[in-house]
Amino acid sequence: MKHVSSKTNIKVEFYDLDPMNIVWHGNYVKYLEAARCDFFEKLNYDYMQMYNDGIMYPIVKMDLKYIKSARLGDILTVECILKELEPAIILKYNIYSDGEKILSANSMQIGVSVKTGESIYEAPQKLKEGIEKFVQ
Repeated sequence: MKHVSSKTNIKVEFYDLDPMNIVWHGNYVKYLEAARCDFFEKLNYDYMQMYNDGIMYPIVKMDLKYIKSARLGDILTVECILKELEPAIILKYNIYSDGEKILSANSMQIGVSVKTGESIYEAPQKLKEGIEKFVQ
């Protein structure tokens, strides 16, 4: 598979902080979700289009490695890299603040039929086409 990745910038807001004035650990998952949604939008096949085509992609596994805390006002760059498309979507993420990596993560999503709830192990054709156009 060709290298497929995108970058999304996110500003750390006051409401993302914990009592120690650093980003609460759970908010990093929110940042990853924002980058993942942006990634699929850049492929011209977002979650609503998937759903309308009868497929959902719930997260079934996620792991995060916290390296350094982000702080109020930081502009984070979230890199989202497609590692596998089939039988599951596996994405790798890196979050940077001022060019320094502060978090690395991975997620796995399994395709599920909206109608039957059964697993689908082949990526939708529209997603494959979106990837091909994106890498050109």
